[in-house]
Amino acid sequence: MRRRHQSGDGARHPRRRRWQELREQPRRGIFLLPSLLTTANLFCGFLAIVLSAQARFVEAAVAVFVGMVLDILDGKVARLTRTTTQFGVEFDSLADVVSFCVAPAFMLYSLALSHAGRVAWLGAFLFVICGALRLARFNVYQGVTDRRYFVGLPTPAAAGIVASTALLLEGVVVSRWQAAAISVGTVVVALLMVSTFRYYSFKEVDFARRRPAQVLVLVVLGVLIVATHPEWFLFILFSLYLLSGPTRPLWARRRVDQVQALEKGS
Repeated sequence: MRRRHQSGDGARHPRRRRWQELREQPRRGIFLLPSLLTTANLFCGFLAIVLSAQARFVEAAVAVFVGMVLDILDGKVARLTRTTTQFGVEFDSLADVVSFCVAPAFMLYSLALSHAGRVAWLGAFLFVICGALRLARFNVYQGVTDRRYFVGLPTPAAAGIVASTALLLEGVVVSRWQAAAISVGTVVVALLMVSTFRYYSFKEVDFARRRPAQVLVLVVLGVLIVATHPEWFLFILFSLYLLSGPTRPLWARRRVDQVQALEKGS
C-alpha cells in the first residue's frame, strides 16, 4: 500500500517535481547574459578598428566608451546573478585586449602616429603588449590583491585617454610636435599599465547609499559639463585618474604626517 501511495503521489504531482528541478538548476539565460555583454564589448572594439581605418575617429572613440560601459556591466551582472565562471573571466580578458588595447593603439596610429616613422609604430605596439600583460597579470593575481586598488593603470582607463584625445583632435590637422607629444604619451601610458602603481578601483565604495543627495548633484553637474564640453571633461577626468597612481604615495605620506601632527598636538 505504501509503494502504491508513493507512486501515485509522484504521478499525481509531475508539475511539482518539474518545478523543483527548474529551481535547483540555474537558468541558461542568466548564464548567457554576461557573455552577451562581453560579446557586445568585443564588437565595440572591432567597430572602433573599422571606424579608425575609415578616419571616423569620433565614432571610433564613442565605440570605445560604449565598450567601457559594457565591460563594467558584464562584471556587475555576473556578480549579481552569481554566474561568474572561469570561462567568463577568460572571455572578458580576450574582449578587453581587442577593445582596450588593439583598438586604441590602431586609433592612435591612424590618427597621429602613422607619419612619425617606425618609432611611433613601435610605440603603438608597445601599448598593445603592455595592455595584454596588464590583463594577464590581473587574471593571475585576481582574488589575492586588495580589491580597493588596481596594480597598474587599468586598460579601460588607458583606452579612455586615447579616446578622449581623439575627441580633442577632431577636425585638427596633427602637426609634428603634436605627433611627438602623442608618441611620448603613448609610451608613458603603456608603461603605467605594467607599473606597480596603485589605482583606486572604487569597488568598495557605495556613494549612492551613503550620500544620495551629493551623488545626485554630482551626476547632474557631470551631465551638464559633458553636454557642454565633453571632450575636455573626459580628457581631464582620465588624465587625473592616470596621475592618481604615481602621486598616490605623496598624498598618502602627507595624510600620515597630518595624522601624526594631530596626535602630537593632542
